[in-house]
Amino acid sequence: MARAAIKERELKRENLVDRYQPKREALKNRLKTHYARMADTSNPPSDKELEVIFADIEEDQLKLDSLPRNASPKRKRNRCQLTGRPRGVYRRFKLCRNMIRKLAMSGLIPGVLKSSW
Repeated sequence: MARAAIKERELKRENLVDRYQPKREALKNRLKTHYARMADTSNPPSDKELEVIFADIEEDQLKLDSLPRNASPKRKRNRCQLTGRPRGVYRRFKLCRNMIRKLAMSGLIPGVLKSSW
């Protein structure tokens, strides 16, 4: 089993991701619009407009970089709900392969049968 501190750290990360998600999404959408304006071929921006776009991109990128690292959804780790094991976790059950086998053999997971051929 995983240590309690590791499980708590993962919960802390999940809370940070949830807290900063609206802000992160807003900044990413603003960056997408800046890049779309810059890459517009039907109405290409002038040199002065490009300087303004680059300044806006740099400002928004710095704001995005200033968010806490653990607020990124990429840093979340799937863990087994019972044991906290980080590997071999099935998303559908949120359990590791060992616990799925144990619970399925006990008949505690409905619809799961042991395969034999």
